[in-house]
Amino acid sequence: MTSGLNLWDSEVWSLILTLGLLFGMMLLANTLRRLCGFLQRLMIPSSVLGGFLLLGINSLLKAYCHFSLYSTATLEILTYHGLGLGFAALSLRRLRKDQDGRSRTGALDAGITVVNGYLLQAVLGLAITIGLYYLIGSFYGSGVLLPMGYGQGPGQAFNWGHNFEIGSFAAPFEGGFAYGTSFGLAVAAMGFVSASIGGILYLNRLRRKGLYKGKMGEDVREVLTLDSFTGDNEIPQAESLDKFTVQLGLVFLAYVLAYFFMNLVNTLLDPTGVGATGIKGTLQGMIWGFQFLFSSVFAILLRVIMNKLRDKKIMHRDYTNNFMLDRISGFLFDMMVVASIAAIDLSAFRTMEMLLPLTLICLAGAVGTYFYLRLVCSRVFPGYEHEAFLSLYGMLTGTASTGVILLRELDPEFRTQASDNIVYHMPWAILFGAPMLLLIGVVPQSPQKALMIMGLYAVLFVAFNLLLLRRSIFGKKGEKGNV
Repeated sequence: MTSGLNLWDSEVWSLILTLGLLFGMMLLANTLRRLCGFLQRLMIPSSVLGGFLLLGINSLLKAYCHFSLYSTATLEILTYHGLGLGFAALSLRRLRKDQDGRSRTGALDAGITVVNGYLLQAVLGLAITIGLYYLIGSFYGSGVLLPMGYGQGPGQAFNWGHNFEIGSFAAPFEGGFAYGTSFGLAVAAMGFVSASIGGILYLNRLRRKGLYKGKMGEDVREVLTLDSFTGDNEIPQAESLDKFTVQLGLVFLAYVLAYFFMNLVNTLLDPTGVGATGIKGTLQGMIWGFQFLFSSVFAILLRVIMNKLRDKKIMHRDYTNNFMLDRISGFLFDMMVVASIAAIDLSAFRTMEMLLPLTLICLAGAVGTYFYLRLVCSRVFPGYEHEAFLSLYGMLTGTASTGVILLRELDPEFRTQASDNIVYHMPWAILFGAPMLLLIGVVPQSPQKALMIMGLYAVLFVAFNLLLLRRSIFGKKGEKGNV
């Protein structure tokens, strides 16, 4: 090879071997789920189970053979880019025009509920870790990683855990948060476990009331027609360029455009390239941590431009296909989940300064989210409160796909509005969640600032709940929920 590498050198094969491990473990986990009824009833996604299998096997090899199957840095990079590319794929999808308009109200309320879940988790997490800071000297700001891991998922847990670890903020805490990356990823991993346990408890509660008679974890068969795969006026499945290749090309184009934009802003903040300080340092860390938002923005811009070109008859066909984009995002998020769990450094939790905060905030997040959603769903989503609970609890402890897994147990054909809310809540969640996300960079600067941010989160939680429960509080007597 002209680069000086031989075809058999490890550098040529390292990434392929790592991907082979990830997907091989997912396939093994999926096989185990189908063969073992107990694993089916746990309702843990195959990607999550595969991640734990790979983490366990690699930990044993490192402990007894002093050998690792993969590079943790490679898995962290895959986790980071999987989040940004997955959101680009989701944002390129053409929105369905609902005739009855029901999803608009439900999506708003679902979006506010999701943000309130983030805020509740942040307040609980920070209250615990600030208290532990004064008791045992653990890092005071680690509690804010609870909504990043539970509510946002492995990608954001990695982003912020890594930023906390390297101290890339204004007036950073001394030395950074040791093992912050592994702490964030561990929170995300425990979120999937919490989703499984909480979902099972809720379904068993419904079973005792006679409201659920299904078999937990049972596969749902889908009836797919040609309409499920393609829409009107789309490009052919195969011509000079394969239709799937077009979808991948658009996803990567949006992501690359986001990179160039972020790099431009980064250059303005840090023209010397040695690392910005002060408020510029805070913004620099946040820009690269929110790469998924920028990829979503540029994907939406691409979709809008293509729609305008089609409306003006300059472009005569639709180039995006929702079915394929869903498959691309599903692939990327599965890869992200298994990579994020396998990347956890278990040696980080040998001390109480790491293990105790992790245990307490994960328990508080699971219990607090469970009972908060039970209270809210009965008042805000009448007629489908149980379906709303399962979908929202899955999203607030795992990912959107976890919410879908739990929802399908009660609503396998997606007849209720809960399935619409999963799709359409995101813009509202981004809008109402922006203040919370923008304040995260302040948390690690000092215990006093962490306490101040916790108070602001509590105020936002109260304010947003007044908005969410507006019909119950300000409406006419007996009027509640969606109209």
